[in-house]
Amino acid sequence: MWYTLCMAKQYIARDLGKIILRSASEFPVVALTGPRQTGKSTLLKRTFPSFKHISFDDALQRQLAAKDPRLFIGSLKPPVILDEMQYVPEILPCIKQEVDQNRDKNGQYILTGSQIFNVMSGLSETLSGRVALFELLGFSLPEMSKIEAIKRSPDKCFEMLFGGFYPEVAAHKADINSFYGSYIHTYLERDIRQIRSVHDIRLFQQFLELIAARAGGLLNLSEISKECGISHTTAQNWLTLLESTRIVYLLRPYHKNTTKRVIKSPKIYFTDTGLLAYILRYPDPATLMSGAASGAIFENFMVIEALKNKFNTNSRYELYFYRDSNHNEVDLILDSGHMKKLFEFKTAKTLRPDHWAFLSKGKTVFDKSDAFLVSLSEEKTTLEKGIHSIPWWDFPSQLN
Repeated sequence: MWYTLCMAKQYIARDLGKIILRSASEFPVVALTGPRQTGKSTLLKRTFPSFKHISFDDALQRQLAAKDPRLFIGSLKPPVILDEMQYVPEILPCIKQEVDQNRDKNGQYILTGSQIFNVMSGLSETLSGRVALFELLGFSLPEMSKIEAIKRSPDKCFEMLFGGFYPEVAAHKADINSFYGSYIHTYLERDIRQIRSVHDIRLFQQFLELIAARAGGLLNLSEISKECGISHTTAQNWLTLLESTRIVYLLRPYHKNTTKRVIKSPKIYFTDTGLLAYILRYPDPATLMSGAASGAIFENFMVIEALKNKFNTNSRYELYFYRDSNHNEVDLILDSGHMKKLFEFKTAKTLRPDHWAFLSKGKTVFDKSDAFLVSLSEEKTTLEKGIHSIPWWDFPSQLN
C-alpha cells in the first residue's frame, strides 16, 4: 500500500507547454494564470526543469517578499518560477526594474497566479510589453486522449463529464467526492476570504449552488440575489469573485451589427463539469445523463472546450452566443473577424430538423459563417448547405 501511494504520478504533456517555452525565448517574463489544481506548477516545472521554484503559498516566502520586495527580488538568481504571485503584487515593480536593467535576457521570470483578474491587471499595468500572458484550464479533449482513448458512447461521455477535467481526477484517478469536497472547502475557506471579506461562508456556498443550478442559462442576478437573501451589489461582488478565480465563465452575447432586440445578459458556465456535477449533488454519471440538467451540462462542456482550445493554441477568436427577443438562439459563435463558426449543442442521438432550425436562420444573420450541430450522434454528415452534423468527440477539430 505504501509503495502504491508513493509511486510517481503520470505526467500528461499539456498542449500549452510548447507555446510557453517559445514565449520564454521571446519575453523576459511569462505569466500563467488559471484556477487552482489545473496543473500550472506541474506544467512549468516540467517545461523549465532547471529553474528555481518559489511558491508564495509558503507563508515564510510570502512574508519575506512582502516585507522587503526589492531585497527579495534582488536576492534571486534568475531564471526562477514564482508561484501564486497574487499574494505579493508588490514584487511586480521590482521585477520590472530587474527586467529593464537586463533587457537582453529573456525567460528570466515565470509567474503563476490563481486569481485571474487581479493577476492580469497587475501584470498588464506594470509589465506591459515585457510579459507574455497565458491561461490554463483543466484537460481538454485532445489532452484527455493522451491518457486513454476517448470512448465515444453517450454514457462514456457523461462519465467523463461527471468526473471532470482536473488532472488529479482525470489522470490520477483521485476519489471524486474527496477531491471536490476538499476543493470547495479550500476555495471557500482560503481563497475567497483572502480576496475579499465574506462574512457568511454558508450563504456564499448557497449562492454558489444557485449559480450552478443556472449553468448554461442566462444570468439573472436580481433573481439569484432575492432567492439567496442578499443585495444585488453583494451578488455582483460574489459573482466577480467566482469569475476572477475562474470557477465560472461568462459567455457574452454577440452584439456587433445587431438590432436592439438582442438580449444583453451573459450566459454562465462552470469551467469544470465535474465540479458543477458535485455542487448539483449528482450521485453518478447515469443520473447526470438522465437528469433535467443533462443538456445544460453538455453545452457547458462544449463551450468550455472551445475556451480551452483558445487558451491552449493561443488563438485569437472570440466566443459569443446569440439570442434575440424571439428566442432565436445560437449556443456558441466563434468570431475570427474574417469569418464566424456557429454551433448548436444537443444531447440527442437521433437528429431532427428542429435541432438545427435556427442554424439555418443564423447563416442569414451572420455572413461568411459555417454552422455545426454537435450532438451524441456518431455520424458526420451534411444536414443542408453550410450546416454540418458532427459528433461531440470531433468538436475540437472544428475550432481552428
